[in-house]
Amino acid sequence: MATENLDKQKTIDLRKKHVGPSCKVFFSHDPIKIVRARGQYMYNEKDEKYLDCINNVAHVGHCHPDVVEAGAKQMELLNTNSRFLHDNLVLYAQRLQATLPEKLSVCYFVNSGSEANDLALRLAWQYTGHKDIITLENAYHGHVSSLIDISPYKFQQMACAEPSQHVHVALSPDIYRGKYCEDHPDPATAYAENVKDIIEQAHKKGRKIAAFIAESLQSCGGQVIPPVGYFQKVAQHVRNAGGIFIADEVQVGFGRVGTHFWGFQIQGEDFVPDIVTMGKPIGNGHPMSCVITTREVAESFMSSGMEYFNTFGGNPVSCAIGLAVLDVIEKEDLQGNALHIGGYLTRLLYDLKKRHLLVGDVRGRGLFIGLDLVRNRDKRTPATAEAQDVIYRLKEQRILLSADGPHRNVLKFKPPMCFSREDAELVVEKIDQILTDLEKTLGLQMSEAVISENGHTKRKEPSDENGLVHPSIGSSHKNTGTLPHDKKTKKRLKT
Repeated sequence: MATENLDKQKTIDLRKKHVGPSCKVFFSHDPIKIVRARGQYMYNEKDEKYLDCINNVAHVGHCHPDVVEAGAKQMELLNTNSRFLHDNLVLYAQRLQATLPEKLSVCYFVNSGSEANDLALRLAWQYTGHKDIITLENAYHGHVSSLIDISPYKFQQMACAEPSQHVHVALSPDIYRGKYCEDHPDPATAYAENVKDIIEQAHKKGRKIAAFIAESLQSCGGQVIPPVGYFQKVAQHVRNAGGIFIADEVQVGFGRVGTHFWGFQIQGEDFVPDIVTMGKPIGNGHPMSCVITTREVAESFMSSGMEYFNTFGGNPVSCAIGLAVLDVIEKEDLQGNALHIGGYLTRLLYDLKKRHLLVGDVRGRGLFIGLDLVRNRDKRTPATAEAQDVIYRLKEQRILLSADGPHRNVLKFKPPMCFSREDAELVVEKIDQILTDLEKTLGLQMSEAVISENGHTKRKEPSDENGLVHPSIGSSHKNTGTLPHDKKTKKRLKT
């Protein structure tokens, strides 16, 4: 606890004096000072309540009492490094593995999503003996040097940035703004062929592919949902070239997509990555993360002769917190909540689209949703300034939302999993009012458009609360996988 309560300006002044200037804050011209939080709400120094639509870190809700209690009890008893035997480490590894396909069975516990993805690259390099990595346009995988190299979202911001010679950037499988859109007969194959072409070009130059890495659903890239079948086809091309597939679940794992516990599972039961990385929601704000891979990859890593050791990764307190997070997800059926409330929020946003020309696309799964704002639906011109206006006006209404994507025009919904119907209704009501005001200022009238013929997305709206027909995929791709919050999966979580 701080020894004194500073006034807001003093906090700002001290931050400017002692914190690196590239460490930005939300709403920089008038930042919010948060002093406490609970559930899906955050409170400023005046005890004013803000609805949090941003924090996929506070996965089960800010300061969840069960998680706080688990961490405090273990901290009171013991915390030490993972070279000592401790039950929490192995019990947590067992519980975590039970949520994944059987072949993903070996865990490495680390401290952040960046550290997890960096370790995943090391595993891939050692296992394949190759060096080159294929990443996606607009991808973000972390802030350490190895990950900046494979994160176009970051390295393209640098002056005179040149991609590493070991890195190849594939097309983002975006069927709204990408090269192959929703009217393409088979966008999954078309985007996968781009990866195949990259591999062939690399081979002609004498280069070899170690891994393809992708977020299971692109977040910073603009809430992009890959078409079903894309990962399977990419994995085949990459594995044929001697590489492996890394699924980055740092942003979207732990039931956020609703229908499944992990985002990559949306692609179908026949797809299993070689490595899965996770972070952010894993500890509900506590700094921990994990890499899970196959026995073959793990044994290859060991054969290098270099011991792997992480001082804090997998410590007793972190694992106690991780276990508590899994317990809360199951006990409160938060995956089911993501499914139903996410479906409800998506339908509200589709209704919004029917009334507002500024809304070009609605896409997402569960409580991972993007609202793509456009100046022109025919041309899909990004409404960047309008998106920024929306998030700042929402802040005035004490609702916290962010905008992202390559054009910063996609409103991102990734709230704590305890988000409610009332929360969804409130945020959509406020966005409705703001868009009405903006469109009046811009002179946009819905009556001027023939909605069914104006060139905007032809995707079907969600047909039921389970979201089994996904708006980003269309009617030709239906997910028939078992819902992981059924009795069978709950039993596995308890194992």
